[in-house]
Amino acid sequence: MRVIVIGATGTIGRAAADALAERHEVVRVGHSGGEFRADVESPASIEALFRAAAPFDAVVCCAGNATFKPLAELGDEGFALGLRSKLMGQVNVVRLGLAHVADGGSFTLTSGVLAHEPMPGSAAISPVNAAVEAFAKAAALELPRGLRVNVVSPPWVSETLEMMGMDPAGGVPARKLAAAYVQCVEGTMNGETVDGRAFA
Repeated sequence: MRVIVIGATGTIGRAAADALAERHEVVRVGHSGGEFRADVESPASIEALFRAAAPFDAVVCCAGNATFKPLAELGDEGFALGLRSKLMGQVNVVRLGLAHVADGGSFTLTSGVLAHEPMPGSAAISPVNAAVEAFAKAAALELPRGLRVNVVSPPWVSETLEMMGMDPAGGVPARKLAAAYVQCVEGTMNGETVDGRAFA
């Protein structure tokens, strides 16, 4: 299969792209680097990517920003960032990709453990992660041509914890989490959220 990985220059995206490349042709997409470039906050940029990278059989999206900050410090933009980037960016990846992906193809999106296990500071990102999962569940009911859409819900990633000066043992290594993305691309599931902790 020819698989587009959006966010392939990030920690999770790079690992997912590497794992998929073992058996598939991978098109690596970054915001400022990679084989192709795209900004998920721009529908025009997403559309241009799909036109340039076609034909393809699957899309994996590991891109999208959201705010992690105490509730008392969050303003409108703190909430708007996640809605605009991580939620609508991924919604548009699916919406705009429908016209370009091959029959029987798939989309794999990314949420996060904070959707179901919030913590102080996650008031803006927890609802965004939950909305990504709800979108996939609903969109799966309407996708044409045998298309599928699923979500990977990563826990804290070891590499990220290490960069934050925290104990990496409390996370899952990105290379192990990558197996969840491979499962979504190669499997038959539709409308499901895969818990990345199962791959620890």
